[in-house]
Amino acid sequence: MRAGTDRRWCEKVTVIFHNTGGTAARSGTVTFATHVIGALGVDWATLDSTQPLPVPLAPGTSETRTYTVCVDAWRVPLGMHIDTREVTADWR
Repeated sequence: MRAGTDRRWCEKVTVIFHNTGGTAARSGTVTFATHVIGALGVDWATLDSTQPLPVPLAPGTSETRTYTVCVDAWRVPLGMHIDTREVTADWR
C-alpha cells in the first residue's frame, strides 16, 4: 500500500512481511524500486533504496511495517511525482 506525503519526492509504503520458514529471520534488508514519473506519465528513472527488515520475525508470523521512501528532491521537479512499484526482501 502506498500513500503520499507533503513532499512530492517521498511516499509512505506499507509492507506485510510473512515468515513462512521454519526458523526466525534475524537480519535482512528490504529494497524499494521507486520510479520518477513525469507530468505526462513518462517513467524517467528507477531508483533503488534499502532499509532494514523488521527483525527478529518468528516462524509462522507476520509483521506490517510502514516505511517512508524518498529520493533526492532534485530528481523530482515540479509537476513530477514518485511511484514505488517493486519491493523485495532479503532475509538472513
